[in-house]
Amino acid sequence: MSDTASGATLRFAIVGAGPAGFYTAEALSAQCPGCRIDIIERLPTPYGLVRSGVAPDHQSTKTIEETFEQIARQPNVQLVGNVEVDRDVSLDELRGFYDAIVLASGSPHDAPLDVPGAHLRGVFGASAFVGWYNAHPDHAGLAPDLDHGGAVIIGNGNVAIDVARVLSKPVDALTTSDIAHHALGALETSGIADTYIVGRRGALDAKFTTAELRELGELDDVVAVADPGQIPGAVGDDLPARERRIKAKNLECLQAFAKADPESKARRIHLRFNSMPVAILGRDRVEGIRFERTTLVDGKVVGDGTTYDIPCGLVVSAIGYRAKAIGGLELSASGDRLVNDEGRIDAQLYVVGWLRRGPSGKIGTNRGDGEAIAERIGQEIAPAGKPGFDGLRQLLMARGVKWTGFSDWKTIEAAEKAAARTGAPRQKFASVADMLGLCAPASQAASA
Repeated sequence: MSDTASGATLRFAIVGAGPAGFYTAEALSAQCPGCRIDIIERLPTPYGLVRSGVAPDHQSTKTIEETFEQIARQPNVQLVGNVEVDRDVSLDELRGFYDAIVLASGSPHDAPLDVPGAHLRGVFGASAFVGWYNAHPDHAGLAPDLDHGGAVIIGNGNVAIDVARVLSKPVDALTTSDIAHHALGALETSGIADTYIVGRRGALDAKFTTAELRELGELDDVVAVADPGQIPGAVGDDLPARERRIKAKNLECLQAFAKADPESKARRIHLRFNSMPVAILGRDRVEGIRFERTTLVDGKVVGDGTTYDIPCGLVVSAIGYRAKAIGGLELSASGDRLVNDEGRIDAQLYVVGWLRRGPSGKIGTNRGDGEAIAERIGQEIAPAGKPGFDGLRQLLMARGVKWTGFSDWKTIEAAEKAAARTGAPRQKFASVADMLGLCAPASQAASA
């Protein structure tokens, strides 16, 4: 219930304007009619990984933004952009303003690559590298050197495929995407002809989806290849039917790659398995990477003592993500989520999305998270006469923090669309200062 006999209104803060945040706002609106919801986002731009994580050449995936815009335009929902928890306002201060707080800020950091040489120039985590070509302000200045002939992506998931595809695709095929302007310029002069996707486990254990894997075999001027000796002839019969079907579809793609002629096209994407990195080679910058061949022993990956090297000038580690300990909250042992009990951290405080369950699932997976937490909040939280945004606004104004609203985002979006290359949907701004310079932030309007 959102109202008591005194007329008090439930006031919620959601920290993070990505899919988990928007789906939670939608569910809270349905669960608690009449409530007020502020979605607090540290950037002036909403949509989280839909904007900065989805591959630029997968524009159809980004149409989910239309759904999120409908949620943002609900009269009880407000976007509060350019405000960061722990920088502009503390978690304890938010507790004083809102009846409940839902943390939905994801797991934004790369898991460390713990091998000698990981500090060398030319080694990047996938979150940072993807952020670079997607114009995320945190990573726009990455400036990777693409003048060497080889690149290696460590990891056997869809992110690894995305990175390999962006590095290998003809630039003409990317000009109609929303890839960052600085990344497109770097790729135009790239010397990378061979990109390797390398995983610790076998081919059937890779976490690729079939659609992503199949796409590798359909690229213009790029051939996907695999070592026939690493590709099995069939999927075992000891698997559940659904898992067996998925693996069989992936195996069909990999078997085709094993038959492909590596010299048939100018660029190659190599899929390698049963290999774990043991050292990055080079003095000041990456010159190669050394792998140890692996086997499975009681389900665990074990090195067999034999190694081989791949020459390269770029290494991208796509081995996982780590969460940020907002407000000093406890992280799980794996470091990729907050410690929680089915989404509840303690009184008033909840968590959804990757920050709750770890980096797994698809965009739509977050809807279920939001619905479950909204139902729990509806059962556990009563309105306490908190000031909500009125209290937050006074604090931000006192600290000189300039926040932005959804109308400011639409101004930024309109400018990005106006600046787009021919055929491209937008040209993203990669600087927060440039974004703020486009519009009068909501804080300025409030204090005028």
